[in-house]
Amino acid sequence: MKKIFTILLGLTFLFNFNLRADEGMWLLSMLGKNYEEMKAMGFKLTPEDIYNVNNGSIKDAIVGLGNEGAPFRHFCTGEIVSDEGLFFTNHHCGYGMIQAHSTVEHDYLADGFWAYSKDQELSNPGTTASILISMEDVTDDILAELTDEMTEDERATKIKEKSKEIANAATADTEYDAYVADMFDNNQFFLFVYIIYKDVRLVGTPPSAMGKFGGDTDNWEWPRHTADFSMFRIYTAPDGSPASYSDENVPLKPKHYLPVSVKGVEDGDFAMVMGFPGTTNRYITSYGLEETMNITNKLRFEIRTVKINILREEMKASQKVRIQYASKYARCSNYWKYSEQQNKALKQLNTMAVKKDIEKQYMKWAKNNKTTAYAEALGLIENAYKNRKDYAIARMFLIEGLISGPELPYFAYQCSGLISALESKDQDKIDKNIAAVKEAAADFYKDYNAETENKLIAAMFEYTYNNLDKQFHPEILQTIESKYKGDFNKFVETAFKKSVFATEESFNAFLEKPNAKKLKKDLIMTAGISIINKYREVNSLFWTNSEGLEKGRRLFVDGILAINTGNLMYPDANSTIRLTYGKVGKYDPRDAVAYNYYTTLKGVIEKEDPNSTEFIVPEKLKELYYAGDFGQYANKDGELVTCFITDNDITGGNSGSPVINGEGHLIGLAFDGNSEAMSGDIDFEENLQRCINLDVRYALFIIDKYAGAKNLIEEMDIRK
Repeated sequence: MKKIFTILLGLTFLFNFNLRADEGMWLLSMLGKNYEEMKAMGFKLTPEDIYNVNNGSIKDAIVGLGNEGAPFRHFCTGEIVSDEGLFFTNHHCGYGMIQAHSTVEHDYLADGFWAYSKDQELSNPGTTASILISMEDVTDDILAELTDEMTEDERATKIKEKSKEIANAATADTEYDAYVADMFDNNQFFLFVYIIYKDVRLVGTPPSAMGKFGGDTDNWEWPRHTADFSMFRIYTAPDGSPASYSDENVPLKPKHYLPVSVKGVEDGDFAMVMGFPGTTNRYITSYGLEETMNITNKLRFEIRTVKINILREEMKASQKVRIQYASKYARCSNYWKYSEQQNKALKQLNTMAVKKDIEKQYMKWAKNNKTTAYAEALGLIENAYKNRKDYAIARMFLIEGLISGPELPYFAYQCSGLISALESKDQDKIDKNIAAVKEAAADFYKDYNAETENKLIAAMFEYTYNNLDKQFHPEILQTIESKYKGDFNKFVETAFKKSVFATEESFNAFLEKPNAKKLKKDLIMTAGISIINKYREVNSLFWTNSEGLEKGRRLFVDGILAINTGNLMYPDANSTIRLTYGKVGKYDPRDAVAYNYYTTLKGVIEKEDPNSTEFIVPEKLKELYYAGDFGQYANKDGELVTCFITDNDITGGNSGSPVINGEGHLIGLAFDGNSEAMSGDIDFEENLQRCINLDVRYALFIIDKYAGAKNLIEEMDIRK
């Protein structure tokens, strides 16, 4: 949202969220409305080349990465670059899968991995790849079922019922999956139909020294020099239909794939990004912003700092621990830094004042509108946030400090169903429960270190105890206070000596002779149960005290849409496929600081620091640099470009998204945003917002010159 210095010019300007081309995450089926602007900026194709239901188009090359349990909750994006289902995504998107395949003997995180033939590619059970078939506005169908007399719960129930009916009708007698997503806070609704593939195999990845070059220091920062990419392939049944992993499966034959350009980019070039942005909150009010800044972001950063510091020391001391906790650390640290940087940016941009100005002008409009409900919206929102504040704070401590801080108590809780199974004396029920627990334990203990967990429990429990209001303390914290005199190390020492969960060996031994009484008394089990019980209590109170918030938001956003009737508007991101367009461009973030629009391999060499795990440069990469052996991937000045920036509008979920030029060719992979505009999920700052991208030429150079994977180079359609 723009800096509102033009409030007096009128409400149309105040609420017009689309004054500049670089802002906006646009629905593909509505791109015709943006076409003239895109064409003027350098787009040389047509809207039908992007989205076409009847013929192959760019949307058929865009992959949403998910998991079988939640295939529509896309965690990253990929793009198909061959007629055999080969696709790029970010290194950090594939990180969990790379880590899962890594061992001390085969450390793919440290050494990288390349399949020089298809039989060397590695399967990743549970990972899904979704490709959009079609989308349709079904707002009228949904709204026809709703009335003003309905409560919000009744409204939600009816929306869910009708959405399911629409999705089922759209996928009947097909191999597709579908769901209805709401837009503009339940004011509009769209049906999305996807084909979801279940056999996704790892093809290649550079070593983490390149794929995560810069680590936490460079994360969310420009300039960057990170080779943030990995490669996968989609497989199907022999008839082309989605299928789980099988030796009989064959590479996907996509309807469309992206040619890969080695022409490079220049300042001012057109660039569009297609992908699955996770969540934005551009329509959030000042009341919601206060909760985001002072509770969610503040506490997430402070609590995770405790965990981050422990993991850093543990991973530094042991290769095995580094491999086991690499993916966990990456997930934790990413939004740890994001939370701090977003708060800084929001304060710098004075976003709170902007939101309050909007609300002031909104109320002037609402009081003169014949629909009196509009004037109630902000009051409902304000009261909800005020009423739930204490519970919002408690939820953050329980989630970040006790549930996702250490891991063992929550794992023990997940095994608590075994207690009732054992007490039932039903052997069939017991056997099934033990089998399920054994499977979960094998996965859990693979990436578990007892000493690390010991330190995490002691530190996270103590931090929560000292900083969370005692009225919200789980029973286990009260027990540590009374029985162990507040000595958290003593509690952990005792727990790990006695608990069946302390090691994989002790847990497997227990499962050979399971005992309900012993399990019920287990200190880790009782800790896990008490934490979840308190969380459920607090979470229930949190939502009970949020009454009116959903209705208030819906009315507020509907009012904004009413004010902007006739203007082009975009909905907040919600993990549905979107397109953004803008240009390659440098920027000046601060006084006397000017950033160019690209970086080169020279910067990698300059940043090298053998004493820091974040800035290691592999010997072979240095050899290639000093030899100037860049092949066809150098720019006109003989430089090897590593990364570049554009002003595209992106957020989490866009990671791995293709950056596409005006001719429809792949020029880069989006992987990050810049700290100066970390406010972007809430407040788009057009002068500072930058999308940080890996230049695809750097990826090709690594595949070709560094890895020698000529088979992959030959498979792609490389355009000069």
